[in-house]
Amino acid sequence: MADRYQLRFPALEIRQSEGTTLYAFAADGKQVPLFAAVSRVGRDSAASITGYQRPEVVAHIAAIRQYLESGQPMIPNSIVIAFDGRVKFVPTRAKSPTVYSRPGTLVIPVDERHTDAEKPGWIVDGQQRTAAIREARIDEFPICVTAFVTANEDDQRAQFILVNSTKPLPKGLIYELLPSTSAALPVGLQRKRFPSYLLDRLNYDDDSPLQGLIRTPTTADGIIKDNSVLRMLENSLYDGVLYYYRDPESGEGDIDSMLHVLKEYWMAVKATFPDAWGLPPRRSRLMHGVGIVSLGFVMDAIADENLPAHTPDTDDFKGALAEIAPFCRWTGGYWLLGRDELRRWNDFQNTPRDISVLTDLLLDEYRRATRKPARRVSKQRVHSEPDNCAVSWWPRESRSIGQSIAGAGRQAE
Repeated sequence: MADRYQLRFPALEIRQSEGTTLYAFAADGKQVPLFAAVSRVGRDSAASITGYQRPEVVAHIAAIRQYLESGQPMIPNSIVIAFDGRVKFVPTRAKSPTVYSRPGTLVIPVDERHTDAEKPGWIVDGQQRTAAIREARIDEFPICVTAFVTANEDDQRAQFILVNSTKPLPKGLIYELLPSTSAALPVGLQRKRFPSYLLDRLNYDDDSPLQGLIRTPTTADGIIKDNSVLRMLENSLYDGVLYYYRDPESGEGDIDSMLHVLKEYWMAVKATFPDAWGLPPRRSRLMHGVGIVSLGFVMDAIADENLPAHTPDTDDFKGALAEIAPFCRWTGGYWLLGRDELRRWNDFQNTPRDISVLTDLLLDEYRRATRKPARRVSKQRVHSEPDNCAVSWWPRESRSIGQSIAGAGRQAE
């Protein structure tokens, strides 16, 4: 067989909406790797997100392969493939009985010398099934394929998110992909896009004290769980210092100012607690979710004393943090909860109650040192989210720190 040839599949063209066309056809699963590859998620030399898939799950593939090698296997759900402009649809001359579909032939060019990056197709959904078929000890296995044609990786990522957001896919991977797509998404994901962008910048900007410390699917060596940082950012965007820089119309805001405050604060935290910085969470509650979220509320309290007249810098934050530093027990010893109550340093867990308790301790100590009125943090029922929360953040007046913590608890690690 020649290195270069065409595969031709009887297909149905389906026009779902203006400018949106799908192609449905059946193909031997053994042939799919000839024209479609997996675009694995990663980072390029500039730390920009590339690709959008997750690594193959060996156990899952083995289970599917075992099933395929059994008596009468059936996989009714389609794999989804994104093709580039090299793939063409040739309609038949027969008149279609419907206005939204027509039969024809999908023509896919194949060059067996191509690397995965040069193939005309990318698997958006069905990676594990395709791998199982490829490895199964069977001669062939027809599989249903749903395809669309686009050369825009943004569209491919958006479809990948939409296809997988209702399945048991790691949330961290979805959140990491959000900043690199501008397509319309469901409300819950839309609200996560801007905080995810801030997290992305904190994890990859050269001047960020958190660079490389946040654990994401593409930064496996990070020590701080991405979900903890997201909660810290969301709390501040709803009712903290970042609120001052957000745009209520778009839900986004002055990114440079937000990043400036965040970097200045966490630089001050790093300088104030050097012995607890950069350690695994099991050895430092500062790097643990309970520490990250609680210190986020402290950041908001310190900034609240300065804004809007003055944007606090590293020195401002360091001065305030120095007031509570002697009280903190991030890596050993006991926290003093009351006059006669002690709590071991690593007994604090990433739960709504413990976050509330630790935040109250830190804020009380800060207020006592600066002679400011104490602001208590209590667990309260979260207000229901408005229908348009994908476009604008909740009003500042409707949300307290306690409500932020209660909401954060729903996603406790």
